[in-house]
Amino acid sequence: MLYPASPLILILFLAGIAILSYLFGSVNFAIVWTRVFLHDDIRKYGSGNAGMTNVLRTVGKGAAALTLLGDIAKGVLSVLVAQLVFTLLIPDPFFCVLAKYLAAFGALMGHLFPLYYGFKGGKGVAVSAGAMLMLAPWVFLCCLGVFLLAVVLTRYVSLGSILSAVAYPVFIFLFGFFWTPHPYWVLETACAAVLGIIVIAMHHENIGRLIHGTERKIGEKKEK
Repeated sequence: MLYPASPLILILFLAGIAILSYLFGSVNFAIVWTRVFLHDDIRKYGSGNAGMTNVLRTVGKGAAALTLLGDIAKGVLSVLVAQLVFTLLIPDPFFCVLAKYLAAFGALMGHLFPLYYGFKGGKGVAVSAGAMLMLAPWVFLCCLGVFLLAVVLTRYVSLGSILSAVAYPVFIFLFGFFWTPHPYWVLETACAAVLGIIVIAMHHENIGRLIHGTERKIGEKKEK
């Protein structure tokens, strides 16, 4: 145990967590599995996005399921490693929370801008979901409900992703303020808002298509 730790040790551990999470997040399973099944780069097909939805439309359900599981695992394992490291070595509650969100942020940035694939990746929904599952399980279930409800009612996967990203910091705030109050709920709400804004920003093209009514729905064939 390194607690109480010097400021330099804290900075090094936090930076190390963020960097390792970024490197792990840079492993893009959409690209990996498309190369296995299609022997090509997913970014050449469909929307050009290296994410699960494009894999589903381009390659099929099997590759999409493997992509989804891999991307969720990146978020889960990044936060889990941060939690274990800081719980065992620097068990300060504030820095544990900060480390977990830095891990989530690092994994998300790795997925969006992967080091190994020319910094062109996916939109980060599944990675964020995996991180959210570890950061706040009850909030994850609420956001999953928002996502599923939006997709069932509208058949727009992108809209479900956007609305769940909006709901994430809102639910973090509500749970932290009303249900399980703790001294770091403001920090968690701020970090959740940053993650949510990043995911929403990565959907800017989808937002434009939703506004103009040109976004593709689930099961809708692409016009030739």
